[in-house]
Amino acid sequence: MATESVPTTATTARPADVGLKREMGLIGGMWASETSLIGSGWLFGALYASQAAGTAAILAWVGVGVIFAVLALVYSELGAMYPVAGGTGRFPHFAFGTVAGISFGFFAWLQAVTVAPIECYAVMQYGSYAWHGIYDSNSGNVTGLGFAMAVVLMAIFTLLNFFAMRLFSKVNSGITWWKIAIPLIAIVALFTQFHSANFDVGGFAPYGAKGVFAATSAGVAFALLGFEQADQLAGEIKNPQRNLPRAILGALAIAIVIYTLLQVVFIGALPHSQLAHGFAGISNSQILDGPFAGVAGLAGIAWLAWILRLDAVISPGGTGLIYFTSTSRVSYGLARNRYYPPIFSWTDRRGVPWFGLLASFVFGCIFLLPFPSWHSLVGLVTSAAVLMYAGAPLSLGAFRSQVPEANRPYRMGGAIVLAPLAFILANFLIYWSGLEVIWKLGICIVIGYVLIGAWLIFAKDRPPLIGDHWKAASWLPVYLIGMGIISWQGQYSGGAVAAPLNTGHLHLWVDLGVIAAFSLVIYYWAQAVRLPREDMLEIVARQSAEHEAASDS
Repeated sequence: MATESVPTTATTARPADVGLKREMGLIGGMWASETSLIGSGWLFGALYASQAAGTAAILAWVGVGVIFAVLALVYSELGAMYPVAGGTGRFPHFAFGTVAGISFGFFAWLQAVTVAPIECYAVMQYGSYAWHGIYDSNSGNVTGLGFAMAVVLMAIFTLLNFFAMRLFSKVNSGITWWKIAIPLIAIVALFTQFHSANFDVGGFAPYGAKGVFAATSAGVAFALLGFEQADQLAGEIKNPQRNLPRAILGALAIAIVIYTLLQVVFIGALPHSQLAHGFAGISNSQILDGPFAGVAGLAGIAWLAWILRLDAVISPGGTGLIYFTSTSRVSYGLARNRYYPPIFSWTDRRGVPWFGLLASFVFGCIFLLPFPSWHSLVGLVTSAAVLMYAGAPLSLGAFRSQVPEANRPYRMGGAIVLAPLAFILANFLIYWSGLEVIWKLGICIVIGYVLIGAWLIFAKDRPPLIGDHWKAASWLPVYLIGMGIISWQGQYSGGAVAAPLNTGHLHLWVDLGVIAAFSLVIYYWAQAVRLPREDMLEIVARQSAEHEAASDS
């Protein structure tokens, strides 16, 4: 009888977070995702996408929007099922155990910690219009002064995050309303300067399908990152079973519509003279340093240019602010998984993981050093994020088999098809980022393994590293190395165009077929070796409220 009662109790147990306070409602959760979605991506994404794909950049926004919509459905089910802080780094831990959990947890943290620096660089680049000493247009990098100001800006993000979540949510909501209003104003104003002939420059897709796919890593995918932020803050959202899916899907839908319209008006409002050498030949410094403000200025809409330069501080600032929040919650979750030292899970009387915030600042400053521009960081952030996203459909498939009876307030329809499809689509995005980005990401992953491994060696309360956990992650090294090899043989360099590292042996479309087949092998391999049901239930029960109460007593 006792043996039979354990799985039943564990099945109904839900992981709970200690020290956090549920003070954020539906709008707060939706705006947490929305403020991540509407950041520096809207300021630069349309320019870089059109340079890569021409008018067909519009297809890139729609296509990536569809990919992220599928992933958002996955996160909606997972977040409502297990509403915990830093969920993106914890779902694989529940489904596949310690070894795989460490990897995807680190991907989640790496993605979160690198966004604030990139938003700071966006502020410096746009701000150089008024303060010339912070950005060098010739090199495309920030100056020493710009670097120092980026550090100051991140320090401000850190201080603001020490507010209680209830107050922080109100501040963030106010910023987000502004961040949505300004792009909408820009869309309406720039529609009055429409040049339909721009859409025929070089034909609809002057750089072919390859250009459309390349545009995804030229800012499109980066701009649409962040829909999962509500999941990262799930431990602080009221009624998460109802509010989480609505917050995630609602925020993404708003962003897809705004970004697609922005791409249309950016192409249409460009002075036709700027396209004499095609979209890739745009060379006007006003446009390159501040795309929408530059176009507005050249079109004679001075008031809009002024507002856009002001927004270039507020929009990236708001996104950087919320990513400091989510980074501290991801590290909180990884401490709850026992991957990070327990100090990362310590909260102050306001429910703020204070040490995680300070660590976010320190590591954010470190990432400022080797990536001195907005564009140089985009690929790395995007690939780390998509690696994190790839863990969600794998986890969903495992949970459907492991705990089919678990409470699912939101249940994604067609999961038997959509889960493996979501994994394939995530791997497409990783591949399109190019080998130049993937090998740098590989170095970051190795460093992460070394740091976490060093902690686990000395940790007294380390997570289990027994046979089932290694078996459940047996597919992981094949997956990571395999993606690197396919990228090496594929079409996308992701950087050094003059001396690409990739061979190009896998021709266009053949490469996508290889990615799809490889992804399906990895997906079903992972499902075959997932943790046994009893082990998974034990992991979940260990982080439940009942377990915490028993530990306290």
